[in-house]
Amino acid sequence: MLFKERLQPAITVISLLLGVLLTACASNPPSRYQQTEDSGPRGHYDVSSVADATPKIEPRSRGGNKSPYSIPGSKEQYWVMDSALGYKATGLASWYGAKFHGHLTSNGEIYSMFGMTAAHKSLPIPTYVKVTNLNNGRHVIVRVNDRGPFHGERLIDLSYAAAVKLGYAKQGTALVRIEAIDPVAWNRSKPAVMPVVTVAPGQELFLQVGAFVDINSALRLKQRLQVLTDVSVVVALDQRHTPALHKVHAGPLSNMSSAQQLRELISNNGLGLALVLALPKLPL
Repeated sequence: MLFKERLQPAITVISLLLGVLLTACASNPPSRYQQTEDSGPRGHYDVSSVADATPKIEPRSRGGNKSPYSIPGSKEQYWVMDSALGYKATGLASWYGAKFHGHLTSNGEIYSMFGMTAAHKSLPIPTYVKVTNLNNGRHVIVRVNDRGPFHGERLIDLSYAAAVKLGYAKQGTALVRIEAIDPVAWNRSKPAVMPVVTVAPGQELFLQVGAFVDINSALRLKQRLQVLTDVSVVVALDQRHTPALHKVHAGPLSNMSSAQQLRELISNNGLGLALVLALPKLPL
């Protein structure tokens, strides 16, 4: 009995410690993210070739438009707007990057910090918005495909690439003006300006119609393009990014006139404004 009496306090302490640990695990479940703090990509990333999102008519996505909705750990509810037409707002913009890169957005797409996308608490998904940095006058067009930000008074979360283009990635936040875009009106008024591209010896003219982390998305776009044109369409793997991007290229094209015609055909079929590129000749 003496041994048991001496052992009993130790057993009690161990039981209490186990109870505390189990409670902590229950209240703090493992995160699905590999990083605890967000960050940009490793090394320098050039955003000069990243084009704005191209507004186009899209149905509301099946995911991300439930109203009202709430987030885990909060009792606060949020409502999704019936329509984005006429929406304008001024507020604080933040950005999100590597922590969320490669994870699902609210509408089931895969988030890329190199894309021109955004998260908003109440705009319908998807919505295209023009975001202007009121500190320097720079503006971008992004596609809302996610929910957030749910921190303080922040109005919108932009992708890392969009934040760099607006000039506030290092500061973390900026005062911005947000204006929802009507895709119908935008496409009627927006001229399809053809950029001037110099094709050097050993290069050929191509159109880049899309870039995706998911190869299946790239293959689906390739199939849609092949229905529209006899020009060769290929999916090129660009491993300079992490994760790698599958870029959909149409070409080679014989001259700028041919590129312009194909670019307009692609735009008129709701596939956005393609980038015009001079790329090394494909091996025979």
